[in-house]
Amino acid sequence: QVQLVESGGGSVMPGGSLRLSCTASEGAFRNYKIAWFRQAPGKKRDAVAAISWLGGHTYYRGLVRGRFTISRDNIKDTVYLQMGSLKPEDTAVYYCAADVTPSAEWLISTEEADYEFWGPGTQVTVSS
Repeated sequence: QVQLVESGGGSVMPGGSLRLSCTASEGAFRNYKIAWFRQAPGKKRDAVAAISWLGGHTYYRGLVRGRFTISRDNIKDTVYLQMGSLKPEDTAVYYCAADVTPSAEWLISTEEADYEFWGPGTQVTVSS
């Protein structure tokens, strides 16, 4: 069983920055692909960014590309989402999720169904 916990959420003004962290409590973290999803009120949950086991392959949703950066530290069993130039439309609950099914390192899914373990989420609010 993999337990994920997000941290770093909060309230920030437009144009500000936040760094989210996703830490795994146990398991072979370095073998997991990790994604950040977000869900705004009344909207479906969408993948925002994802990263392969070794960090050599990443995915970014178009709306955040150039503003968000995903990275990982496999020694600390932690994945980060650095968010900059935040906009009100970035307001959502952010979830990290782990894909533990073995597959090619370059193959990164953006589908919820492919991620077996989820954290409880952390709220990000961007407002003036």
